[in-house]
Amino acid sequence: MKNTDALFERLSRSRFRSRFRLGPKERQYCLDKGAPVIERHAIDFIATRLAPAQPPNDGKQTPMRGHPVFIAQHATATCCRGCLAKWHGIAAGQALNDEQQRYILAVIWRWLVTQMN
Repeated sequence: MKNTDALFERLSRSRFRSRFRLGPKERQYCLDKGAPVIERHAIDFIATRLAPAQPPNDGKQTPMRGHPVFIAQHATATCCRGCLAKWHGIAAGQALNDEQQRYILAVIWRWLVTQMN
């Protein structure tokens, strides 16, 4: 798994990526549901919306709001296969393996934990 420090430094310099924050509703959702549920949601979103070689509606599959994980995905450039290729070096057009999915989860999780603290 890649070290994510350099990634987060680059993301912090992006006007678009750095503007994302958890709002009060999303923070409360995380508190109400708890970490295990939020993690399961993230795992499911990665598996269904990113992992296929050709995800349905790629580039538009992740809403900009409505769930803390969606916001985290946009903040961390893990929202679509194009962003995964550009920011993370994970090529589009092939299914994500388990290691890649764990990496994406770790990136999302780091951002969420930072936001919650």
